[in-house]
Amino acid sequence: MAKFTIKQILLSNQNWWRFYNQHRDKLRASIVSCITKLLSCKNIIRGYQKYVCSNPDCPHIKLIPHTCKCRACSSCGKKATELWIEKQNHLLPDTSWQHITFTMPCELWDFFWLNRHLLNLISKIAADCITSIANQKNVTPGIFTALHTFGRNLKRNVHIHLSTTTGGLCNNTHRWKKLFFHQATLMRLWRYKVVKLFRDAYTKQQLIIPNRIAKQLNHTFTFSNFLDVLYRKTWIVHCAKPTTEHKKIVRYLGGYFKRPPIAQSKLKHYDGQEVTFQYLDHYTKTYRDFKLSAQQFIARFIRHIPDTGFRMIRYYGFLANRLRGKLLPKVYAALEQEASLPPIPLSYAEMIIKNFNFDPFSCILCGHKMVLCAVDFGKLCAHSLLQFHRALALLKKC
Repeated sequence: MAKFTIKQILLSNQNWWRFYNQHRDKLRASIVSCITKLLSCKNIIRGYQKYVCSNPDCPHIKLIPHTCKCRACSSCGKKATELWIEKQNHLLPDTSWQHITFTMPCELWDFFWLNRHLLNLISKIAADCITSIANQKNVTPGIFTALHTFGRNLKRNVHIHLSTTTGGLCNNTHRWKKLFFHQATLMRLWRYKVVKLFRDAYTKQQLIIPNRIAKQLNHTFTFSNFLDVLYRKTWIVHCAKPTTEHKKIVRYLGGYFKRPPIAQSKLKHYDGQEVTFQYLDHYTKTYRDFKLSAQQFIARFIRHIPDTGFRMIRYYGFLANRLRGKLLPKVYAALEQEASLPPIPLSYAEMIIKNFNFDPFSCILCGHKMVLCAVDFGKLCAHSLLQFHRALALLKKC
């Protein structure tokens, strides 16, 4: 079966342009900007590199268009993932790590779409659950988090993936001290802090309540009562077993952090009208096919595009940007390790060879090496690219 991409779904039958015209008044600017970048990926409008064959008798010329580097793009997301993984493998100390997933009741998910400022706060809330336990032992652990707004079938599902060292730097002795995190304790901390976040926002009149929740509220069942009901529930906080193989955690999480909400490998079929993709059902532990119309698929896909400049990945503890320069050397010393040299980023050719096992700079006619002879940087910045939104969406000449 022929493979297809998210970009092809957007362009097929003018799917994106029809969706845009129907919903343009409701779309965030960051969505339009992101999709425009995606549509321009590997388009000559972004500029290109020109290569010629090193064999003087060979006429072969190759143009390699520049990519969009957009998080919603599956091909660019692959490269960003590999670069992030290499960076973390260099940065993170070789010790025991634990992956913890913080979830919340589904009744709260829709609030974040109407109150996007809350998305900027919950990563720190999850990290605070870890640091509050560590502070009781006067220890500073290393933590990094990733915010997810989606479930595996692209539904709304706001949750936090967090990785933490199961130990930390003692603030007094600068020695390494072990930590243990109880699932029940983390759950109670997480539940209390998230509910408090909503109570405080409501008290300050900084909270928009979704219609389906607002219809339930009256003088006998207030928003405070609504939160009380949620507080009495058991929230799911999943603690994976600690592991010393932090590179496996980094590679596992990297597949989520830097790629689109759905991997290209999960897209199974597109007939021009409907998209079928595969996802793992948490309840049955089996893979299921999910079918949506192209318009429904686009609606589910784009709502998980973050706002411009929003940081999906965040660092805390001794990995926090303001502390790592001071504390990381002490962490390496406490663990009797040496910091490795910064990794050299993989080049375009090295990435292709690693993932697809062929050299893109080998001439397809004679086998000689292709050499760079010219670079066109394009005539457009990210902002001015928007004026070509329609042309890109309709496959018109820009």
